[in-house]
Amino acid sequence: MALKATVHKVELTVSDTERHHYHTYNFKVACHPSETEGRMCLRLAAFALYASENMSFTRGLCATDEPDLWQKDDTGLIETWIDLGWPDEKRLAKASGLANKVIVVAYGRHTAPWWQTTEAKAERFKKLKVLDAGEDIIEQLAPLATLNMALTATISDGVLWFGNSDMTVEIPLHYLKSL
Repeated sequence: MALKATVHKVELTVSDTERHHYHTYNFKVACHPSETEGRMCLRLAAFALYASENMSFTRGLCATDEPDLWQKDDTGLIETWIDLGWPDEKRLAKASGLANKVIVVAYGRHTAPWWQTTEAKAERFKKLKVLDAGEDIIEQLAPLATLNMALTATISDGVLWFGNSDMTVEIPLHYLKSL
């Protein structure tokens, strides 16, 4: 019997002083059986960082043809494509062809070697932005995961503070490639 995703109820309050975006979002997010709770929380942090009324989670890890998050316009065209991890050149090309803006949130110890092999190739993707979320970000975010989450995200001065009433994780917004 296949394992089922765990569904989490989320209330996420975003205060983005850099984009002047202030909103509380209520939604459910599924944690795929092959996904860690820390990675799921990184998806939530990425949502907060680029939040908009049209930003949404996709089917996730089980849909290899979709990003982790995307923002579509009213006609269904992809405005923003957000991937977590270390996509290869083929996936970056596909995303760049489908979306107006492509964002990669790289994380973990594989980021440095991935970027070393990808940086030169990535220069041809003018719509690409790459954020290095840090080597141990998954471990830092994992304790935030509960079935009912009340999270806050504050973006200011190049830092995302992401947490709940018990703890906050500071994520410096270190971009390896900007638009």
